[in-house]
Amino acid sequence: MAEMGSKGVTAGKIASNVQKKLTRAQEKVLQKLGKADETKDEQFEQCVQNFNKQLTEGTRLQKDLRTYLASVKAMHEASKKLNECLQEVYEPDWPGRDEANKIAENNDLLWMDYHQKLVDQALLTMDTYLGQFPDIKSRIAKRGRKLVDYDSARHHYESLQTAKKKDEVKIAKAEEELIKAQKVFEEMNVDLQEELPSLWNSRVGFYVNTFQSIAGLEENFHKEMSKLNQNLNDVLVSLEKQHGSNTFTVKAQPSDNAPAKGNKSPSPPPDGSPAATPEIRVNHEPEPASGATPGASIPKSPSQSSLPAVVVETFSATVNGTVEGSSGAGRLDLPPGFMFKVQAQHDYTATDTDELQLKAGDVVLVIPFQNPEEQDEGWLMGVKESDWNQHKELEKCRGVFPENFTERVQ
Repeated sequence: MAEMGSKGVTAGKIASNVQKKLTRAQEKVLQKLGKADETKDEQFEQCVQNFNKQLTEGTRLQKDLRTYLASVKAMHEASKKLNECLQEVYEPDWPGRDEANKIAENNDLLWMDYHQKLVDQALLTMDTYLGQFPDIKSRIAKRGRKLVDYDSARHHYESLQTAKKKDEVKIAKAEEELIKAQKVFEEMNVDLQEELPSLWNSRVGFYVNTFQSIAGLEENFHKEMSKLNQNLNDVLVSLEKQHGSNTFTVKAQPSDNAPAKGNKSPSPPPDGSPAATPEIRVNHEPEPASGATPGASIPKSPSQSSLPAVVVETFSATVNGTVEGSSGAGRLDLPPGFMFKVQAQHDYTATDTDELQLKAGDVVLVIPFQNPEEQDEGWLMGVKESDWNQHKELEKCRGVFPENFTERVQ
């Protein structure tokens, strides 16, 4: 019996809820059709608009903050990999190795600390701030339903009062339902009327605190990171002083007329063969060639010299306008400064306006760079033989190309 009674109560409650929904739906239809008036509160509606705007802004800020944190984590990983690379290439007998390793460790710790503080002082605060919106949003929706119930009870009571045949019992019951509906609605309405303006005003302080925290954390992070970078720079300067006496750093400076190449790296040939990158050694005191006087000697031939062919012949081309061993020196049917010929072994697609487009089999007449400092390792300057024979205009036809896509033929 108890179980049946419980089921009966449950069934009755369900039926009551269904009836409420039907009554609300009917009331809303009548209001939309203009057959029933609707209680309006413009001040409250403005509060609801502000609430929705505040929720939208807060949700966006939370999303962007999470994106920022993801970027910080990605930068941390990239910085860690970079430092690991430095540790691997830093040989054990080089001075400052221990200091460099310690700097890398501190760098890693600094990134971790920065990320964690952003989570604690910004993201968690952001989550707490947004955590109050779902409940209020639910109560706003419930208030709307209770307002419809109140309007429906009011209209029912008014219709009974204006009826030609009045039923006092029904009128009394309707009045009781109206008072009850009004009380429930007003209790929710009063609470929200107080909370919504307060929540709206709180956004200013929240935005200030959040962005102040982020700005302060980022400022301190960069200060500490700057110190570590300066320490690393000092270590590398010390290394350069002790081990850099025989090294030369060549930095190409762009000329006024030609764009800088930006340290081009030639692509590997399609067959996967390694790039022909010659080792460059600078001799402080080059030995004069046999039979030549010191200071006016022409460099050795490419097969004998410690310099790569392109360096030897580029230099040779600038000495009295001739090239040693080149049958094309001074010939009118070849471009000025012609050094040697190469033939393309693979197709090469130009990626810049100053590059040559090559097809396998194309013959290229190699000439020196106007400014040798503009030459990037692994690249040659030249003009395709077909273009030169047709136009004889060096300025329009010449361009750079990757040496490892070609093979010398003369």
